[in-house]
Amino acid sequence: MAHSQPGAGGLHSLPALLQRNARDHASAPAYREKEFGIWQCWTWAEGEKEIEALALGLINLGVNEGDFIAIAGRNRPYLYWSMVAAQSVGAIPVPVYQDAVAEEMAYVLGHCGARFIIAGDQEQADKVIEIQDQLHQFEHLIYLDARGMRKYDHTQLHEFAHIQDQGRAAHDELIGELERRRAKLTYDSTCVMLYTSGTTGKPKGVVLSNRNVVETAKNSAAFDKLSRDENILSYLPMAWVGDFIFSIGQAYWCGFCTNCPESADTMMTDLREIGPSYFFAPPRVFEGQLTNVMIRMEDAGKLKRRMFHHFMAHAKKVGGRILDGEPVGLMDRLKYALGDLLVYGPLKDTLGYGKIRVGYTAGEAIGPEIFDFYRSLGINLKQLYGQTEATVFITLQPDGQVRADTVGVPAPEVEVKIADNGEIFYRSPGTFIEYYKNADSTAGTKDAEGWVATGDAGFFEKDSGHLRIIDRAKDVGKMASGAMFAPKFVENKLKFFPDILEVVVFGNGMDRCTAFINIDLNAVGNWAERNNIAYASYQELAGHPKVLASIQSHVEEVNRSVAADDMLSGCQIHRFVVLHKELDADDGEMTRTRKVRRVVIEDKYADIIAALYDGSAEISTTTEVTYEDGRKGSISATLDIRDAAVVQAASHKVAAE
Repeated sequence: MAHSQPGAGGLHSLPALLQRNARDHASAPAYREKEFGIWQCWTWAEGEKEIEALALGLINLGVNEGDFIAIAGRNRPYLYWSMVAAQSVGAIPVPVYQDAVAEEMAYVLGHCGARFIIAGDQEQADKVIEIQDQLHQFEHLIYLDARGMRKYDHTQLHEFAHIQDQGRAAHDELIGELERRRAKLTYDSTCVMLYTSGTTGKPKGVVLSNRNVVETAKNSAAFDKLSRDENILSYLPMAWVGDFIFSIGQAYWCGFCTNCPESADTMMTDLREIGPSYFFAPPRVFEGQLTNVMIRMEDAGKLKRRMFHHFMAHAKKVGGRILDGEPVGLMDRLKYALGDLLVYGPLKDTLGYGKIRVGYTAGEAIGPEIFDFYRSLGINLKQLYGQTEATVFITLQPDGQVRADTVGVPAPEVEVKIADNGEIFYRSPGTFIEYYKNADSTAGTKDAEGWVATGDAGFFEKDSGHLRIIDRAKDVGKMASGAMFAPKFVENKLKFFPDILEVVVFGNGMDRCTAFINIDLNAVGNWAERNNIAYASYQELAGHPKVLASIQSHVEEVNRSVAADDMLSGCQIHRFVVLHKELDADDGEMTRTRKVRRVVIEDKYADIIAALYDGSAEISTTTEVTYEDGRKGSISATLDIRDAAVVQAASHKVAAE
């Protein structure tokens, strides 16, 4: 595939883009962070000086070209600066999930052989100190927040601000070396190494080059007409490829401002204050916000509730069509405008979505009802399909061609093909270089011509040319009857209900489908309080007869919906159990990006799955759990197993007649 050389307009690295922005947009805001309730701001010129001081400090500390520098902590300008400073000195940044337990961190730091680690605070520093004896290459830890760090042994520990001060002090003697290293960066230099979430095994280190990141940022920004006037809120894990592209790749290419919330707890307040014009969130964020809206509506007065439901019904009918520029009658437009004044506008402002021009969701499929809810409010929410190995973008939805059941058309300069077995393959300027220290996996994923196997199954619609994802290729199977088994299709329909947080559907090779369900403690707890139902724990609430009856009604409603789809009607749920605990990344049941690890769940809960299929009415089980402080424990429960009504598929009825 032809690539432009030596880079987009000669800008062949992020440090080169930084210098351009500091020169051309010197006084424009580059970073904001809320600290102690006040927004702090750095312009591009100020940001460039901060990054230069850190880069000089890293050279002073002994960072060599080709070294790996791990970065762990919440989204903060300083940690974004750390990634670009690492690149500036020819080192490779490796962001680590901030909620990774010490054992997970040990694997990543050991695998990449990080000599240097930049930690956001005492919590991250403690995890490194706990596993220090396993890290043979580790030499220095730089910490950002000094709170609680005073009495530590500082032989290998350094405060972030001190490293910058030392860099400034050594400016005259080291600036020549920094400029030499920056000048050596090419389109083929490594830009970043990001670890996959590891749904099926150990995470893999995905090596992305400057070409991957800069070309992808350039093409995706052109697709959505992004400019330096955008505002984004950076709150998703910095170790995730989506955040890297939005908060660094596109931010540096376009020159727009990256805003960091004060903490996870204040994220929603900070979102409202910033009012981003360009926004990304995985489906769980949109699901959680919709749940909160519905809870608040249940608590609202009768008049307010009636007005909300009345105008939302109208928005559902015409909102999406108005957004897409389709013809809509004058009376419907006037009523929608009134609804915008009374309901949709205030609701968008409350959510922080009032100024969104382009919104994206990806990572998991979003429920069509959730997707349509936001679009009906006039929010230009779209879906993209991507993965770490593609530097995010494989397909995108063009404005005016947005649907809940597709993920759009190939992104600019991306080629996509479907194999005979339905697996999706792509190649693009964003195609990763390799899996670090894993030649076998690299060869098994990317062929000699640059085609990458996604592991997902899908097809292109003949009329629209849009791609539809069915499921993970390894998860798509066949029922004993030969009917298609695609669990994600049913799981996403169930997760639309505010009181359902997570679902795992079983049925591959079986005569019928069954499911595990997790309730949403926030939504169900609110319902319990309104109905004066006392409960002492998640487990007690999950087993309450009224909760089980409510979940059963949702399962049966979804079964009726699934029955209407000829291809997937065999995926109706015959029996289900509401689990006694939430599926948790700390217990290995989910990845850090909240993707279900099916193999772990099938092994860990084999007794419950067996009971779902052998006709048992209940099952007593004991499960090991990990507490927040890392201690192990166990919880025991006797779970009710429920039968759900299934519907004969339409095609079967016709055949019978």
